[in-house]
Amino acid sequence: MAEQKAPQMQATLGLTGLTSNAMALIAPGAFLWLTFYIQATTGVTAPTMWLGIFAALLLCLATAVAYAEISKLYPGTGSSYYYAEQAMLSKDRAFKYARIAKFIVGWGSHLYYWVYPGVMVATTGIFVGYVVGFLYPNFLSGSNPGPIFMGLVAIAFSFFVAWIAQKGAGASTAVNLAINIVQISALVVFSVLALGYRASHPSGTPGFQYDNQTLSTYTYQFATSPKDGSIMRDASGTPLPLLDSAGKPVPFSITYPDHDSSGNFLTHQTAGSVIGIHKISWVFIQATVAILILVGFESVTSMGGEAKNPTKHIPIAVIASLLIQGLICYLFEYFAANYFLNSGYTMQSAAGSAAPIGDMMIIVGDGLLGQGHGKYFMLAEAFTVFLALIGTTLSCMNTGARVTYAMGKDAEVPEHFGFLHAKSLTPRRAIWTLAAISAVLGCIAVSLVFADGSAPTDATIAALPHGIFSSFGYSTHDKLAALPNSLLTITLTSNFGTFILYALSCFLCIVAYHKRPDYNVVTHLLIPGFGLLANIVCMAFYLIAPVFGLGTTKEPLLALGISAVWGIYGAIYFIRSSKAKGKAVLIPSKQAVS
Repeated sequence: MAEQKAPQMQATLGLTGLTSNAMALIAPGAFLWLTFYIQATTGVTAPTMWLGIFAALLLCLATAVAYAEISKLYPGTGSSYYYAEQAMLSKDRAFKYARIAKFIVGWGSHLYYWVYPGVMVATTGIFVGYVVGFLYPNFLSGSNPGPIFMGLVAIAFSFFVAWIAQKGAGASTAVNLAINIVQISALVVFSVLALGYRASHPSGTPGFQYDNQTLSTYTYQFATSPKDGSIMRDASGTPLPLLDSAGKPVPFSITYPDHDSSGNFLTHQTAGSVIGIHKISWVFIQATVAILILVGFESVTSMGGEAKNPTKHIPIAVIASLLIQGLICYLFEYFAANYFLNSGYTMQSAAGSAAPIGDMMIIVGDGLLGQGHGKYFMLAEAFTVFLALIGTTLSCMNTGARVTYAMGKDAEVPEHFGFLHAKSLTPRRAIWTLAAISAVLGCIAVSLVFADGSAPTDATIAALPHGIFSSFGYSTHDKLAALPNSLLTITLTSNFGTFILYALSCFLCIVAYHKRPDYNVVTHLLIPGFGLLANIVCMAFYLIAPVFGLGTTKEPLLALGISAVWGIYGAIYFIRSSKAKGKAVLIPSKQAVS
């Protein structure tokens, strides 16, 4: 047989390799492009996007410290799943709960590790749809690609990444290291240009107005219909200019309005507004989405079996990856993107586009290279984003498969998940299973990606190219607006699993170091205690936000429902599996654990 339990993982990864794998999962090159749209559609909370990321970063830093500290005690494959058992077994009174604890952690972590790749392959489908629509506008709309096209891309991408993952940790690490260098450099260039565009265009100066339908910039104001305010267009779809009394196009001048007549947020008038609080409740709501772009620092803790010096290098890799990607890259890039917003491209424009950052790249590219040439800058940046997508999906699949592998070895899930392939020494069955799950979730996530707050207007829907790959799945604005946004729902489900896992990991750090001689009140109580509390608060906002009408309502409640079903199913599975295998729920003694 090709697969058996005899092979063991080989220790091949040093500090650079471990850090690269974690950094690949926290990929700012991919997430700035992909999640800016998701965050822009989160109701009225968009003004606090930057601060929501900062709050999520503090939560993750506290959790990262907990992971770093506990990994010093228990280096091994399985991450928090493995930590849960070891932490409980180290205590004279709590040891009996070791099996329950590790199953709860392992099962909860699957809500994150099995759903997160689905989000990634879905956003890849949206990304590819945007680029293809830009290159072939008669086939596909870049701003609103067809769900079937995006779903097919999600399926293909899922199995492509799984094919790389099953080749082994060495191949994955080499890919991730190269991708990290390229995508960080590319997004820094964009951020600098975005800030430069804002600085060189004070209010009242001529600038570019962007059109989401043609994916192009224009130097004149658009003529609008007196009936519904929609943009008037010629036969080719090009916006018609607003004419002055002399019959000449009215030049477009940039301004920075904060809200429109309906109260929708448009732009930040000052740099202070970008980093401002606005409303504290909005910060928490944005943080529940922003956690998606910061998770991954813990991924290296699942590679203890492949690390050369796990007790020394894994704690460093956990903290370093988060500081480099989160503190340095994200805060700078998100500040630049938010500060760039202007009357020619507002937050409402971003909420209605499949790729707001791609739109911004076209605008700044036109400003740098001349009107009409910004597309080359966008396409070059898009290539680096695609590389980053490969890296982050690859890293998450590797992590998720190894957690499933650890549970398979313990027979807490079907035992065939606990096999390693004889040649590649990878948990291939777990990887390919995760690929199939990701493909299904990816298709679900793109099915109603332009619903709820991102529902396109009827005029936009009517202008879509007709065909099964381009217009199938779009009904009317009112019908789409009444439905939940599928991508946001799946994202929040993954994030809820993240909060569960991170909260439990912080708790495990507190338990593991309790009454140990090397106990430190700051690193083993206060910091993980803050992380535990912050994660619980973010989970609470899934219910608080809809009840008090803050942000979106349907998506958080749906995410809670999915999470509840997963938890109930897990409890039933655990009880039935224990009875079938004759395994005790409570461990009678420490010696009973093999």
